[in-house]
Amino acid sequence: MGNAMNHMIRYFLDNYLLILGLCGQGLFFGRFLVQWIASERQGRSVVPLSFWYFSVGGGGVLLIYAILKKDPVFILGQGGGLVIYFRNLYLIHMERSRGRV
Repeated sequence: MGNAMNHMIRYFLDNYLLILGLCGQGLFFGRFLVQWIASERQGRSVVPLSFWYFSVGGGGVLLIYAILKKDPVFILGQGGGLVIYFRNLYLIHMERSRGRV
């Protein structure tokens, strides 16, 4: 009975992590989609603000996934990316606040 319960818990956890990972990857893919649409609308390559928010959302969910999977390579990659995404958002918001003053 105990072995069957452990197997069932492991199956649920594996599927939970799979769903979490797919959601994170979906958010991360969304950043490319919004960038592509914005570029097509303007007829030139642009990076809209929503690109950075999708980057933070997708990177954050994928970092949680990587931590739960205990994958140090994935953890370092997503963690490093999040620093860059947050820094870009900070710089964008600082630039906009200076423009309004």
